[in-house]
This record gives sequence, C-alpha cells and structure tokens, in this order.
Amino acid sequence: MITEEKLQQIVSRTEALKKEIGKRLIGQTEPVEMMLVALLAQGHILIEGMPGLAKTLAARLLASTLGTEFKRIQFTPDLMPSDILGTSVFNFANSNFEFKKGPVFSNFILIDEINRAPAKTQAALFELMEERTVTMDGTTYTMEKPFLVIATQNPIELEGTYRLPEAQMDRFLFKLTFDYPSEQEEFSILKTYSAMDTHPGLELVETVWAEEEMVAFQSMVSEIHIEDRLLQYIAAILQKTRNHPDLEMGASPRAGLGWMHAAKALALLQGRTFVTPEDVLRLCAPVLGHRVLLSPEREMEGVDAGKVVHAIAKTVEVPDQ
Repeated sequence: MITEEKLQQIVSRTEALKKEIGKRLIGQTEPVEMMLVALLAQGHILIEGMPGLAKTLAARLLASTLGTEFKRIQFTPDLMPSDILGTSVFNFANSNFEFKKGPVFSNFILIDEINRAPAKTQAALFELMEERTVTMDGTTYTMEKPFLVIATQNPIELEGTYRLPEAQMDRFLFKLTFDYPSEQEEFSILKTYSAMDTHPGLELVETVWAEEEMVAFQSMVSEIHIEDRLLQYIAAILQKTRNHPDLEMGASPRAGLGWMHAAKALALLQGRTFVTPEDVLRLCAPVLGHRVLLSPEREMEGVDAGKVVHAIAKTVEVPDQ
C-alpha cells in the first residue's frame, strides 16, 4: 500500500531530479516531465526536434541523474544488427562459440538519430523494445531492470534516413517534440554557458535516484487506482481513432495499455494514488500522435497527428469527477 509518506518522498525526489537536470538543460519543461512519466511507466521514448535543441543532452542528463548503467549508440546507414545486439565469437581456447554482448545490454540506452539505420537494423530492436529480451543462436537473454530506450530523430533531414516502421513506432510509449526556446530561455542559456566550456559537459550533475529506488518507484505505479469510467473513456477514444475520416490507421490496444500505465505514473509523480480525467487527456497526444496514420489528404496538408487525436478526444464526453 502506498502511504502518504511514500507519496511525499517521490514528489520531493522528482523535484530534486528536475532541479538537477535544470542545471544544464534550460527550458523543455514539459518534455522532461513526460520523460519522467515514461521512466516510471517503463515505456520507451522517441524525441523529435530540429538540430541543436538539446535532444541528446536531455537523454544524457536523465541517465546521469539515475544510478544506472548507460550506453549511447549512434545509428548510421551501415550499422548492422550484430553491431547493437552482439555476435558469437569463436573461442580457440575451448573450441566453442561465445556470445559477446552488444551495447543494448544496459539499463539505459540512448539511440541517437534512430532513423539513419536501415530496416534490418530497426527490426533488430523489435524484440528488445517489446519483450525486453534478445534472442541469439537459440538462446534468449533478458534485460535487467530498469530498462529504457530513448531515441532521437531529426524531422527535416530526409537524405540518408529511413522512415521508422509502424510496428516500431507503436513500441514507443511517447513521442516528444523539442521546440525552440523562448527569448528569455535563450538568454538564460547564453548566460549559463558564458563562463563554461563550449561543450556542455555533465560534471555538475549528480545522481539523484539510485537504481533500487527507481525500481521501487516503478513498482508503485501498479498500485495507483484508475476507475472503470476512465478506462471506458480511453477505450472510447481509441475506437474513434479507428473510424475517423482524417486517419488511415487508428491506435492499437498496445497504445491503450501504455496510456493507462502512463496516466498512473503521472498521478504518482504528482503525489496522488488515483488517476483523474485531466491525467488521461494530457497524455493523449504524446501516446497516440505517433501511433496513428493520417489520411493521404491530411498528410499532404501537413496536419499534425497529435492535434487530430486531441481533437478526437475532445469529442468524447469526459467522465464526471
């Protein structure tokens, strides 16, 4: 049972985590909070934004404030599945093949520019992201908890990139967008780094959540209560995405499960043991925006899928408090 003391602990620890990340990352408040929600909900994150908006820095900062093992993988067009998963190497000493684990065997994985790798390398991530296992030569290896994948991609460069398969997009809990900072935030960035090295290092960032503490927080998410009326609210929105004229493809049941867990995680981060309709609605676009396909007409018009699903949610009656 989650006590009031535990709730206050997670709220205070979350604020400490945000403060620590804020030493180096200025602005992007909403994406950072959503990253913490995904962390507790044990869901993977796709970050999209123009070059230079600190997408990679945000992921590295989050990893640095958590007491977990961290690996960074730069995706390139010539990257092979064995480069990330590992490969079997013949050991002449015992005349046997031994599996040498790749960089995905870690707690926290940052995949930079994920859309630069070809389809066969993307497909190698399917099992890893969904089952959190890697199967090589008939042997299945299970990732240790906690396990999180954060991937970044640039939305404007098309040359040398590959569109991510829909099956892979559906394995990301959130797709977060990093926008340009405001004028005041831009000033704060310049002022903060004016007396520092040109490359923003992580030496000022300290570990805030220990690995054991993070796993304990994640286990608390399942104890958060969500009423049946809110589950029905989620189900109604999902159904409408599958029968909407602006959408070629609606959201999957996996999206609904991720949405439910994320709503619970958001409630926990805010110090509550129950989910509210506002929690559900706030997470609508981050959860569904990348899981639906716009109709060809709407895609040509440049319509934002996140706005479409949010508009769909608005047409469903919000359950009474």
